[in-house]
Amino acid sequence: MVRTRLCLLALLFVVVPVVAGAQAPAELAGAPGDEATHQALRAIKQDMEDALNKQDLERLLSHLHPDVVFSTMNNDVRVGKDSIRAYYAQMLGGPDSVVKKVTAKFDVDALTRLYGNAGVAHGSSLDHYELSDGSDIVINGRWTCTMVKEGDRWLIAAFHYSTNVFDNPLLTKVKNAALGFGAFVAVAALAVGFFLGRRGRRPATA
Repeated sequence: MVRTRLCLLALLFVVVPVVAGAQAPAELAGAPGDEATHQALRAIKQDMEDALNKQDLERLLSHLHPDVVFSTMNNDVRVGKDSIRAYYAQMLGGPDSVVKKVTAKFDVDALTRLYGNAGVAHGSSLDHYELSDGSDIVINGRWTCTMVKEGDRWLIAAFHYSTNVFDNPLLTKVKNAALGFGAFVAVAALAVGFFLGRRGRRPATA
């Protein structure tokens, strides 16, 4: 249960890094005629980062396509803005939310690949979550994003977020909890064995 809930929170903020593919290092050059497009995508990325840091959900949603598809790390799929709005409330904005605060740093692998009125971006993220239970988690993620242009606006149509299922802080947390429980069981078993052994050696009385 703990692992599932923590996996969910790691997926919430993929909405920001998915447009970061437009903000590649200067040495990664694209076609000269595409520079205006990449500038527009950089502006979206910056606006979404600012909105995330301020927990401004409606500002984040303004950059999503109405039929946006969000594939989460636990194989959940959220379709449409209302579904993502409900997910946000569950994880960050609601009274029983898991996350208290989040900060993130996003890196890109290359410029967004453009296909006419569509584009695909991919990269990595370093996400720091302060949880409602007082614990902190840092997650190294990977993301991909598909964007479409409608009229004069670029909108996020689909995004996917993942992390290393064999080596991540959530798995470490679960392993540590399992080790702690195992140690407790071992100590309890030794204690029971000790007292049962003493009882078995108690001399008979006349």
